[in-house]
Amino acid sequence: MNAASATADSDTTTPVAIVFGVGAEQGIGAAVCRRFAAGGHHVLAAGRTAAKIEQVVATIQARGGSAEAVVTDVTDEASVIAAFDRAMQGTDGRAPADAVVFNAGNNQIIDFTKLSAAQFEDFWRVGCYAGFLVGREAARRLLPLGRGTVIFTGASGSLRGKPGFAHFAAAKAGLRMISQSMAREYGPKGLHVAHVLIDGGVDGDRLRRAIPGMVERLGADGLLDVDSIAENYWHLHRQGRSAWTQELDLRPHREAF
Repeated sequence: MNAASATADSDTTTPVAIVFGVGAEQGIGAAVCRRFAAGGHHVLAAGRTAAKIEQVVATIQARGGSAEAVVTDVTDEASVIAAFDRAMQGTDGRAPADAVVFNAGNNQIIDFTKLSAAQFEDFWRVGCYAGFLVGREAARRLLPLGRGTVIFTGASGSLRGKPGFAHFAAAKAGLRMISQSMAREYGPKGLHVAHVLIDGGVDGDRLRRAIPGMVERLGADGLLDVDSIAENYWHLHRQGRSAWTQELDLRPHREAF
């Protein structure tokens, strides 16, 4: 059990988690929200689209969990700070947040010669700059408490750039370096920082809309299941600090790497 969990278990307050980048119910962010709620956390589902995060919250509440929707633009510093203000209040019988997950991201195949400066900047702002804002604010809020978990969602592009994905890989590689730098600086101070490489297609709403038929083509276990991904995030949060994971890579058993 890590320091965050020990703190939460040592008193009568409800632990709190905030997940940035929550979208459709069949997605990583929503699955992580559900898993932490099932584990006893009050969950703040932070995302851009009110209707989507409210649906995620409604599902959690229908299952007996505790959650609230927080409309957040992760590329806007004031919006991120406001979300943390809410997560760290420590009121209504709840502890300040002990788990922060950054899951925001966007992806699109774009020919490098046709990639505009505006497009490159947009991918960087969502995939890297937003991670900096969330990571920095998490460090500011959790370090004085001496505990907590910060998890960043990475991708295959965090390690390697492929044709048509220069903009995506540049952002994801930068996010990975943020996680490594934070882990080395703040791990000794009680803050567990982890980076999860999602190395394969995710069986979620985004992929099903973008590439219809891919699920059928790959067959059973050919894509990453969102609830299985979320289970790993929960495991990271519950790790004892004598054996913390900094980077975890997840892929279907049939995925080449």
